[in-house]
Amino acid sequence: MTLKIIVLLLILTNFIFILLLNKKRIKNYVYKPKIKQIDISQAHEIFKLKEISKNLKGPKNDVIIKSFSISNNNNIVGMTSDQEGWIIGSLSKISKNIFEFGTCSGKTTYIMALNSNDDANITSITLDPKDLSEISKKNDDNKVSFRNIKHESIYDKFLFSGESVADKINVIFQNSLEFNHKEYLGKMDLIFIDGGHTYSVVKNDSEKSFEMLNSNGIILWHDYVPGKRSAQDVVKYIHEISKKKNLYSIKGTSLVYYKNE
Repeated sequence: MTLKIIVLLLILTNFIFILLLNKKRIKNYVYKPKIKQIDISQAHEIFKLKEISKNLKGPKNDVIIKSFSISNNNNIVGMTSDQEGWIIGSLSKISKNIFEFGTCSGKTTYIMALNSNDDANITSITLDPKDLSEISKKNDDNKVSFRNIKHESIYDKFLFSGESVADKINVIFQNSLEFNHKEYLGKMDLIFIDGGHTYSVVKNDSEKSFEMLNSNGIILWHDYVPGKRSAQDVVKYIHEISKKKNLYSIKGTSLVYYKNE
């Protein structure tokens, strides 16, 4: 009897060990994205590589951008990765009217402003830190995502504040659920959705974005990460709307891409 218990314990230990070794692989399989994944070069022609030689390809001038990185010691939460910033900056170069849901520290807004033309108009909406006590969680909203709204809406000055490119940027301090988007209908070339990650906010921001987009406009969502608890409402909405819209997950990023055609 004792021998059987020892054998069972050894089998169980080995099973747990195998699970731990393959935790990431198992998670990726269980939470496999339900929308098509593509390389960014398949999403827009500006990202297609140019041939330099028979065995070397490189980026076109269209996607050479101005950018910057921020040290982890700066303790800014919710930032885009450098690759995501590159994609957003590149698309900003060909966009005149840009809208952003969720300013946070202003990193992405700054990259947009650095790379867009001088006559570009960039509007970014964020909660006023003084109004954080007034927001409320809806029944379908993820608790972690609701908590993060407060953590990421603490800024009234931004990384671009005081910089020359700030003249292109208009920051709206308002709850996006209460935002009247009528004056922006059909005008936006590029919209970046990275505001509150609760279901009610993602749905609201997305539905308004679809109406604000012009005939060839592009929407990017941030934090499409199946299996990540704080992103589960983003994933839920993306999967729902993907039944009606052609959405694409961009490989190597947490971005989802949509082009109005």
